This record gives sequence, C-alpha cells and structure tokens, in this order.
Amino acid sequence: MADTFHFRAYSTADEPAWNALVASSPNGTFLIDRRFMDYHADRFEDASLLIERRGRLVAVLPAHRQGEMVASHRGLSYGGLVMAGPLGAQATCHLMQALQEHWRGQGVRELLYKTVPAIYHRLPCEDDRWALWRCGAQLVRREALSVIGPTPAHWPAKRRRAITQATRQRRELSFVEHAGAPAEAADDWAAFWALLDQELQARHGSRPVHTLAEIRLLAERFPSQIGLRLARWEGQVVAGLVLFDTPTVRHLQYMAAGEQGRRCAALDLLLEQAIAGAQAASAWFDFGHSNEDEGRSVNGGLAFYKESFGASTVVHDHYLLTC
Repeated sequence: MADTFHFRAYSTADEPAWNALVASSPNGTFLIDRRFMDYHADRFEDASLLIERRGRLVAVLPAHRQGEMVASHRGLSYGGLVMAGPLGAQATCHLMQALQEHWRGQGVRELLYKTVPAIYHRLPCEDDRWALWRCGAQLVRREALSVIGPTPAHWPAKRRRAITQATRQRRELSFVEHAGAPAEAADDWAAFWALLDQELQARHGSRPVHTLAEIRLLAERFPSQIGLRLARWEGQVVAGLVLFDTPTVRHLQYMAAGEQGRRCAALDLLLEQAIAGAQAASAWFDFGHSNEDEGRSVNGGLAFYKESFGASTVVHDHYLLTC
C-alpha cells in the first residue's frame, strides 16, 4: 500500500543520512543532530529509528528505551518525528499507527512523545499532533514557554528603566560575544560556568544540565549555533547568557548574574541585545519554560521576570501513546 512504512534501528553508520535529513527538515534543529545527541549517549539506551517509505528516508525518531517504555527523548528539550518534508495529515496518521505496531512487536507498551514546539518549525508541521490525537494519545505534560515574537515591540516600562540604568553605566561595563568555543574563549566559558553554578545552587538548589566540558564540546561542534555573551565589570565576569540559535528561534539556554551584575542591571542589557538580535533576524526569542511539578505549576518569580521583557506564552506538549 502507498503508506507502508519501514522502521530501522539507528546505527553509527547512519549518522550522515540522519544528520542530512535533520539539517533540511521543516521541524528539525541541531539538537537532533547526532553530534549533539550523542554527547550523553552513555546515559541512555538508544532506541532511535530511521523511517522509510517507498525506499526513501522520510523521517527519523530520536528515542531511548526504559524497560517497556520508549521516550523521544528525555535527554533533549524536544523530539518526536523529525520529517524530511510534510507527509500530510492522513499519511502521518498511518505512520503513527505503524509506529504503535512496531513498538508493540518490540515489547514496548508506551511511547512518551515530546513534540517540537511550533515556533521551531520552518514550515507548518503539526501533522504528528493530529495523528497522536487520532491514535488515542493522552496529553500528560504541557509546558508554558515564555517567548517574544519576531516583530519588535515596545519594552514594558519597568524593563525600559532597567535598560536605561545599565546603559548609563556602559563605561564600567564591557561586553564580549563568543560564537562557539575557540581556544581564546576557554577562560570565559570557565568563568561564566563558575558564576552560573554558584547562582543556580544558591537560588534554586540545582546545577547546570551540562558540565563545563560538555558545553565546550558542543560549542566547538556547533560554533554557528551555540554562543556565549558576557558582561564584565572591572575585568570580572558579572553576567552572561548561553544562546542556542536555530533557523527560527534564538533560545536562551542559560543566564546568570552575580551581585554586581544585578546591581548594574547587566543581565537586562545582555538580554535586550540578544532579543534585538533575534528580531533583526526575524526569529523568535525563547526564554524556555518556568514550570515545576511536570508542568503543573509555574515558578512565579521566574515567569514574571521573563514576562517583564514582554514575553507571552506558547505551549510545549508531551503525549503518552499506548502501543
């Protein structure tokens, strides 16, 4: 039949074909590139699939297995089916049904499916969400992403005041931008990571998702997509951002400011510059979510800070599909 799909487990020999599909996909980003995914391959039992139709690779599914569950993919912010091109709603529904049958035959009972948020799509590509609904999937988590659209808008009054304060102190503040992680930036990455780790532990009792060695490795692999922006005061790093750039979105992966950075509103100015840069490229700016308890509640202070820049909400859905 026209919509017969064939599934093949990913192997390292498939890396070139996988990465080529992701690079040209309407809903893929560099996070799905195997050079990014595999930095933490030792933490997961890989269950990724290549999906063929009529002898042609039409999609990939980043995934890992945990007993009788497959997830797509807990080590990534988003996942799900990454398409070579739009298949259409009906064919995608057939694909989802075939996927259920495939996993059932592998002894899998459930698929935890993390969608790619629509703002990351280069073309409308939500056929999978309709197919999930048609196949009886349950919405089990909905994160509220704080985002700013690609069209420049007026800054809220409170944020304008903070930016004005930082701008007045430009003589004391200096700014550095690093694309990727060249050798000369090594000390800056280390200085920022020390600040980030200190602030996350003090304020949230947490640590960065990536180690310093991991973020350096990823920045070296993706110098055009991963960047570091710093503010210095008297030579010392007082605030910084790590940005992940995709074709449609500039994502704020990490931000931190020390006491001096907060006093002179250095983080506000760094964010203003990063948001303006995204809008100049007609891209969204994604602060990420501020959710806790599997998306059921929001860290009010963190959400308010993001919204004070003019951010509003788009959702990121996670589904559970019975196989």
